[in-house]
Amino acid sequence: MARDLKLGLNTGYWAGGPPPGIAETIAEAERLGFDSVWTAEAYGSDCLTPLAWWGASTERIRLGTAIVQMSARQPAATAMAAMTMDHLSGGRFVLGLGVSGPQVVEGWYGMPFSKPLARTREYVGILRDIWARTGPVTSEGPHYPLPLPGGTGLAKPLKSSIHPLREDIPIYLGAEGPKNIALAAELCDGWLAMLFSPHHQDLFRDALAEGFARPGARRTAEDFEVAATVPLIVCDDVQEGVDRMRPFYALYFGGMGAKSVNFHANVPIRMGYEAEMRDVQELYLGGRKDEAAARIPAELIEKMSLVGPKEKIRDDLEAWRETIVTTILISGDAATLRDAAELVLG
Repeated sequence: MARDLKLGLNTGYWAGGPPPGIAETIAEAERLGFDSVWTAEAYGSDCLTPLAWWGASTERIRLGTAIVQMSARQPAATAMAAMTMDHLSGGRFVLGLGVSGPQVVEGWYGMPFSKPLARTREYVGILRDIWARTGPVTSEGPHYPLPLPGGTGLAKPLKSSIHPLREDIPIYLGAEGPKNIALAAELCDGWLAMLFSPHHQDLFRDALAEGFARPGARRTAEDFEVAATVPLIVCDDVQEGVDRMRPFYALYFGGMGAKSVNFHANVPIRMGYEAEMRDVQELYLGGRKDEAAARIPAELIEKMSLVGPKEKIRDDLEAWRETIVTTILISGDAATLRDAAELVLG
């Protein structure tokens, strides 16, 4: 059954400084009826400070992180930030979490990357215990033991000094691999999908179904949110739109992560594009970025994006309305947002 899609604005990463005109763009998103606005972090700007700064000028739009890097903060610090943001926004905060990849986790944050699924489970459990505020929080670890074993011997379990505005602050998990997607369905309120195609959704639906079926799963398919990042380019020529997207996909498929561990490239590989992705990685990591971009099949870009004239995009959106996706996250200026509102919201 076709569903009504919501729209979110993804402000993305900073490139040297705040995105030009972003405050006005966020104001336009709220005026147009966008459901949410999202900020990101990797190894430059953080995502919480801009969200609080820009969110202070909004009234209705939900404020989400896509994503808070788990390795950047202990669970208690993230829980505190989430409670604070939720109070300041009047209950509009959405905590998007993710483990990132080993290059960033170990190279930038200086934290171990091993056992990401177990770490995520433990991390989310501590967040919910802190927000529940039923008593002093303890955790047996092994990744985030509370209180810290050893040390001075003076540690004691603590309970948050403030009451959360909401004990059930929504948690969305940024995930790409099947096991992590299943974990999102089991533990969280939503899934942040970075690379999604309505033509290959069974790859994701099966993983979600596994998570929903686990004992104690928090949500069902009916009340679970799927927010997918979908590039949108309105242009007269489809090939022009495809070519404009090539550097973006070349970066993620070819340059994000090591050649042996690139979670982004694994998504199109599972869709059947293994040979092409191996070539893209080889070319990109060899410094031949333009050739890497040219190697990405136009068909794949069209499956993951919305590009071309409005009439074509309107038709393409019908496939998205038949999927598990509940929110489309787009990036762009105010004109792009207006196009998206016209096409998606009607």
